[in-house]
Amino acid sequence: MSIARVFVCALVASSGTAFADTYSFLPLTNNSAASTLAGLGQLFVDVNPAGTGQIAFTFRNVGPAACSITDIYFDDGAYVSGIFSISSMPGVSFSPNATPPNVPGGSNASPAFSTTVGLSADSNPPAQPNGVNPGESVVLTLNLQPGKTFADVIAAMNMPGDNFRVAIHVQGFANGQSESFIHNVPTPGALALMGMGGLLAARRRRA
Repeated sequence: MSIARVFVCALVASSGTAFADTYSFLPLTNNSAASTLAGLGQLFVDVNPAGTGQIAFTFRNVGPAACSITDIYFDDGAYVSGIFSISSMPGVSFSPNATPPNVPGGSNASPAFSTTVGLSADSNPPAQPNGVNPGESVVLTLNLQPGKTFADVIAAMNMPGDNFRVAIHVQGFANGQSESFIHNVPTPGALALMGMGGLLAARRRRA
């Protein structure tokens, strides 16, 4: 299965509601090819404005393979200052400050992924049942740093290198393995579509 994603531009609706910027993930670890492929095909994060001075990240597991997002990490406090709230559906339960404090396999990123203190969360015990399993989601709303905007965060997420990055640790694969993933930076062609100004919004979806 190709992990490439394409961006589709659409006019912002007259209500002012725009599409979320949706990102897939790339592997930081590869303990099992089957687990890695499952994660690539069914794990996503939607990024939305969330009121004045805030930004929301919705982590989704669309299934069908068994796996659970159990840890969430952000690595650049220059854009956000901390977690404002965590909202989840029944069966999902998260708290701030993940254990371990940095995403497993973070050293495999280039440059290495280093979680900013206070910018992580994990599922409450029992970790796998309370994580984001197939058909479930969790929303982390973060406070923006003074002077930073939703557009600043998206721009940083869309640039390769040591910018604003999002990583997850996933457990509960059918083979008993766990894997870590980092958000997928869009291709240069997709970035060109995103530069069309405030009247256009972009979203990712499967090719």
